[in-house]
Amino acid sequence: MPSDPTPVLLTTARLNLALLPPDGAARVLAYHEANRDHLGPVSPARPDNFFTVTWWRSRLAQDAEDWRRGLALRLFMLSRELPLSSAPVLGSVSLTDIRRGPLQSCEMGFGLDHRAQGQGLMSEAVRAVCDYAFGAMGLHRIHANHLPDNHRSAAVLRRLGFSVEGLARELVLIDGRWRDHVLTALLAPRPPAR
Repeated sequence: MPSDPTPVLLTTARLNLALLPPDGAARVLAYHEANRDHLGPVSPARPDNFFTVTWWRSRLAQDAEDWRRGLALRLFMLSRELPLSSAPVLGSVSLTDIRRGPLQSCEMGFGLDHRAQGQGLMSEAVRAVCDYAFGAMGLHRIHANHLPDNHRSAAVLRRLGFSVEGLARELVLIDGRWRDHVLTALLAPRPPAR
């Protein structure tokens, strides 16, 4: 359970990473519509009504509830140059399957607008979310998986210190095919020895 169940807002040099309220549904939908061809080939099947404002209003309400219950944190990337209430969505970083007790771990997923690639925004966002996960959330381990041919995601994870731990055969059903995924993880920084 998060110690502060209020909406999360992380800031970096160029980005706000926000847990958007249901009234942000149109912005999230616009992002997914603009990136249908870009994200579709690497995404599991989506519900029939995924590309509707109604679905996204419900999803964003569920995101707030998932955060309140300590189950997941789904943040959207917004430019700091524009007002938080109207900035278009540039991407997302999610921590899901948050496990407490002796594990203190989660799964990370992320995506970026095809028009924003090559600017270092994804690395900036993932770094901020990892810092938050290891700091305020007190997690010990973050897992992130990617398709073997997803070189951009692999580069982001490598740049931020994620280690490859193996290959999961036929892990996720994508576009009617079971696809292998490279398994990576990042551990919380250890305090300096005294």
